[in-house]
Amino acid sequence: MKKYMKLLLTMLLTIGMLTGCAKSEFKGGTFTGEEKGFSSTIKVEVTISDDKTIESINVLESAESADIGEVALPIMIEKVVAQNSVEVDAVSTATITSDAFLVAVTKAIEAAGLKVTDLKAKEAGTVEKKAETLEADVVIIGAGGAGMTAAITAANEGKSVIIIEKAPIVGGNTSRATGGMNAAATKYQEEAGIEDSVELFVEDTMKGGYDKNNKELVQTLAEQSASAIDFLDSIGAHLSDVGKAGGASTNRSHRPVDEAGKILSVGSYLVPIFEQAAKDNNVTFYMETEATEILMNEGTAVGVKASSADTDYTINAKAVILATGGFGGNLEMVESYKPELKGYVTTNASTITGDGIKMAEAVGANLVDMAEIQIHPTVVQSNGALITESLRGDGAILVNNEGNRFTNEVLTRDVVSANIIAEEGSAAWLIVDQKMFDDSNVIQGYVNKGYMLKGDTVADLAKVMEVDEAALQATLDNWVAMVKAGEDKDFGRDDLATVKYDLSTAPYYAVKIAPGVHHTMGGVEINTNTEVMNASGEVIPGLYAAGEVTGGVHGGNRLGGNAVADIIVFGRIAGQNAATYTTK
Repeated sequence: MKKYMKLLLTMLLTIGMLTGCAKSEFKGGTFTGEEKGFSSTIKVEVTISDDKTIESINVLESAESADIGEVALPIMIEKVVAQNSVEVDAVSTATITSDAFLVAVTKAIEAAGLKVTDLKAKEAGTVEKKAETLEADVVIIGAGGAGMTAAITAANEGKSVIIIEKAPIVGGNTSRATGGMNAAATKYQEEAGIEDSVELFVEDTMKGGYDKNNKELVQTLAEQSASAIDFLDSIGAHLSDVGKAGGASTNRSHRPVDEAGKILSVGSYLVPIFEQAAKDNNVTFYMETEATEILMNEGTAVGVKASSADTDYTINAKAVILATGGFGGNLEMVESYKPELKGYVTTNASTITGDGIKMAEAVGANLVDMAEIQIHPTVVQSNGALITESLRGDGAILVNNEGNRFTNEVLTRDVVSANIIAEEGSAAWLIVDQKMFDDSNVIQGYVNKGYMLKGDTVADLAKVMEVDEAALQATLDNWVAMVKAGEDKDFGRDDLATVKYDLSTAPYYAVKIAPGVHHTMGGVEINTNTEVMNASGEVIPGLYAAGEVTGGVHGGNRLGGNAVADIIVFGRIAGQNAATYTTK
């Protein structure tokens, strides 16, 4: 009996110990996790309470793009903490950064000894949408470069301006512009001794667009490009460096530089300046607010209907400006107009889906050139990142998978793209050297993001590219010699006497690229006053449009550097004319 009782007590003690272990509580604390983002490692510190609730998230390390990724991170923190879950939507214009942040948070949760399913997601309360009516002189749909330029211009005329934007951050495709802005007969060209003219700008643009362009719009673009550079100077945006883009007869691509003289990406430079200038002029932004309809009264645009998560807006206005961008982020729509582009990656922001075009068409706007869709030759296929054309203008070369040059690098985008597609694997490599790297924050960004491979010597570069060393060495030696002689004997490139770099300085950097959907040249028809036209060729009163939402400016192919010129020149015209219209 004693033996039995002893055994029973031992068993009960063991069960008690096991039960005690099973009932052990989670001990909260602060835990870290990290993941590679768009251009940097994102490291987070997550504080979790004893009841498995995320109390706070701090970003310990991050160097994402200032105008996109870094803006998205606080939004993502708010979402995760509010829901106590990583099952939240990414910021639509910063999906790579958002996804990396969520992985980093997940790793921190796992470092705490938990699974993400251990966190009890907070139930989202039922949101009863309220209705609100707003009044403004001018309402603008889209907070990209064209929209903000128009807003600044109209506000400078003393008009009340509202911008509505469906994304949580401003910028749109403008944030992704990496090259420069074309402008002719500018003070910066004069200072650099560069000869250019409005007539040559028009000629290059018409030729680049295969004469499918609306020449009156092209004339306006060229004539007002220099004053657009002056406008940028007036708001603190200085595009003082002048390089060359494909299809241009001379150097007219105006680019920003930092204090050390290094070239910057034009979009990420301009967007914060536009946003601040708009706010300084009392422009009101409604973010994460999607326009759904242009309000009409007897054939005249009189406002916009829009919706956010908790409010349905009716915005009454005396003038409406469409600045929603094109439809390059809507690959189904791209394919519907150009089936041969099925399966291509896109360089566009995910919010660039043709909304403005559809809303304008619904009120009778005429559409032009909708099948004219441009592919850009140098796109990183894994994420749609654009490698700027300006590098080729400065002296970067393209080589195939055998290590040989195969094209004139500064032909128009469609021609260079076709030449890349014709190569084995329909891909190529773009090569720069250390001197280009040292002079360009853009290139340094590409390297930091992991796009570019490095080789301390040509042999090392050939190894990481997996191309023939002798062929690559011969290609680079030949390029150096041709730049020195000022003549391209292989492909007739006519700017070798003026290119900035001969690729003679090791180490070397290379990025593998292929074409991707980049720009939609078609859209809403406008006249030179940016007034939207109907199918009968008549103006739709009160309705204006600027930027990639419009068609006619670029014809069958857009020249590099003309998109930024387009949004600023026609953004200013739209803002000015909308302001004038409101006083009638």
